[in-house]
Amino acid sequence: MTMENKNIVQRALAGLIETGDVDALARSLSDDFVHHRPGPISSTKGEWLAAVRAALVPLAGMRVEIHQVLADGDHVVVYSRRWLPDAGPEIAVVDIWRVADGLITEGWEIIEPVAQVAANLVWWEPARR
Repeated sequence: MTMENKNIVQRALAGLIETGDVDALARSLSDDFVHHRPGPISSTKGEWLAAVRAALVPLAGMRVEIHQVLADGDHVVVYSRRWLPDAGPEIAVVDIWRVADGLITEGWEIIEPVAQVAANLVWWEPARR
């Protein structure tokens, strides 16, 4: 089951990354799919797919390198580095996907600009004045 879930996520993301095919991605999502970002930001399948479609043009030419795909039970974790077009910033992204009945049912996404990594390594320290 773990390998099957990993393959489901990899196929869904490959189509989007390689061709921008949002409809293929949509077919991999359950009707009750929910996408989460840090804080109280969550979106439904329709809301998230609309955001993905809206980002296709400004992010055209974005380079994506997937470094790790890890699976455990119904969860698949993808760690990637992305370079935005036109010399935009490099970002590190961790996506966590939950798969049920052959479809992606839930996703979490954390994005960190690579230029801010050093500052974020000491996030617990009081601000220096």
